[in-house]
Amino acid sequence: MLRWFEHHQVYHPARDMIATGAELGRPFDNVWFKARDGINLNAWFFPAEIKQPVARFAALVCHGNAGNISTRLELSAALLETGLNVFLFDYRGYGRSQGRPSEEGTYLDAEAAYDWLVDRGFAGRDIFAFGESLGGGIASELALRKPVGGLILESAFSCTADLGSELFPWLPVRRIAKIKYDTCSKLPGLKIPVLVIHSRGDEMIGFHHAEKNFAAANEPKILCQVVGSHNEPLTDRRKFQEGMEAFLRLVAKARVAVGTPG
Repeated sequence: MLRWFEHHQVYHPARDMIATGAELGRPFDNVWFKARDGINLNAWFFPAEIKQPVARFAALVCHGNAGNISTRLELSAALLETGLNVFLFDYRGYGRSQGRPSEEGTYLDAEAAYDWLVDRGFAGRDIFAFGESLGGGIASELALRKPVGGLILESAFSCTADLGSELFPWLPVRRIAKIKYDTCSKLPGLKIPVLVIHSRGDEMIGFHHAEKNFAAANEPKILCQVVGSHNEPLTDRRKFQEGMEAFLRLVAKARVAVGTPG
């Protein structure tokens, strides 16, 4: 019963697709690919405009614990406005993807999405792992398993034990939790640019989670404060854009510092 309760608190998948990628009014590919354990996964790829100076880069979006890719069109549009390619995939059990979500399963799904981008022609160093909320734990694990050019944590918690103990203070969460998503413990092992985006108005995942993640991350790093509730981090889209633009400058500066072109 405890395992059932934990699973249903962490994952809130939706099967119904409430929109299609075509609603952004720009080219996109509806993609199918397989995780290493044979699970079929669904994704949307939105190519950048070739004239954009950052068109070689791709944001691999690991979304939050509820809904599916069809509920992330606003986020996709905001990322596309920065000039990036955007690859938005559904974990197993979400949207049209097969299976049932699990911690290791979501890690395998992110690896498979990364491999699809590499097969498409993107260099690992030109892929940015973008983690929204729960996706922060998945994106940070991907950055440990695969070479990426940077990590972006948007409204992400430090670990499920920290968040669970706050949401359910009457339960011995730290003792009984099996699902970890321990972003904070992974950050010291990453030597890539990191952007932490969070709102002080986030009523679900407090700003102190962002501060803890930011403190654990290595330089170069940026902490970007946005406004809005947990489910509305794009309330002030300009602030989000400014954070993304600062991150792209940080990536370029870091590459110059180590003598790496591009």
